[in-house]
Amino acid sequence: MERRCILFIAPLALALANWLPNGLSAADLEEAKVTQVVQEVKVVPSGAAARPAAVNETVRQGNAVQTGTQSRTELTFRDQTITRLGEKTIYNIGGGRTIDMGSGQFLLYVPKNKGGAKVKMGPVTAAITGTTVLGNVLPSGIVEFTVLEGTACIHLDRVGQTLQVLGGQMVVYDPVLRRLEDPVEVDLQQELSSPLVRDFRQLPSAPLINEEIQSQHQVVAPNGDLDRAVRAAGAASIETATPDQFMQGFNSLLVSYPPSQVRTLVAGAIRARPDLADRITAAAGQVRRVQGYGKDAKDYKEYKGKEIAEPCPPWNQPVQPFIISPLTPQVNSPEQPPTNDHHGD
Repeated sequence: MERRCILFIAPLALALANWLPNGLSAADLEEAKVTQVVQEVKVVPSGAAARPAAVNETVRQGNAVQTGTQSRTELTFRDQTITRLGEKTIYNIGGGRTIDMGSGQFLLYVPKNKGGAKVKMGPVTAAITGTTVLGNVLPSGIVEFTVLEGTACIHLDRVGQTLQVLGGQMVVYDPVLRRLEDPVEVDLQQELSSPLVRDFRQLPSAPLINEEIQSQHQVVAPNGDLDRAVRAAGAASIETATPDQFMQGFNSLLVSYPPSQVRTLVAGAIRARPDLADRITAAAGQVRRVQGYGKDAKDYKEYKGKEIAEPCPPWNQPVQPFIISPLTPQVNSPEQPPTNDHHGD
């Protein structure tokens, strides 16, 4: 069984690697300049003592960056990729275009047309390009991953479960069930209150994030699409509509909405009427089956100018719980020296 798993995962890993577009040299992510330091931030060179980080210094591959309590920092790479670290975070400068998050909170912005990047978060790897994401690797092994704008292909290593995560969505890795949960919609306006956004300079992708926020809110705005449809069904407003009135208006939009905007419509409808979430989701699922959403459908092409990577391959395979166990993040740090646990080689 283990052998069959290895044979299946080999082409899967190759496909995930090929999902990233060809761009600039992998060396662009092998060193970064420290562009902001808030309170206690340390650079941990390989085989040397930790020292305080300084603004404008260069941190190279093989080193780690570590933040203390209520501390934050920002690193800017040669291709203008930006990595921001929250408190109590460990970040290893990796090779190639892979960013290794040992633990803690991070924000990652990868510019368009710069070759993309992969971010490793314990047992989870996300491939992104022209994208801004927030992440959190918790001590419990839970991984939270949110796309603020753009799209990401997130993959559970060694198992083969892969999900596409779009702007305004979050996915969580559950270390107990050892699987990625289904993506859920988040309030992007609330996400912008994160210290990794609020306490730093404006991101280059801020206009795209604001566009996502506007898309989230325009659906349920007064005189917006959903409001007009529900009133046409005989209701005075979205809030006072009966379940049947609301669903009649919602269903009338589903059949005419562009595929690329249905997800935003569904998210707005659920936020407006959480009591009808099950009916809304079921109705949207039925329309997708009828219209045939897929990797060749227009929903991957009509995205208002944001860089959309090729859709994730259709790998969402059932997870075999006996295969994977959570990884323990490691860092080159004299404060956390390697230990010999004598478990045997």
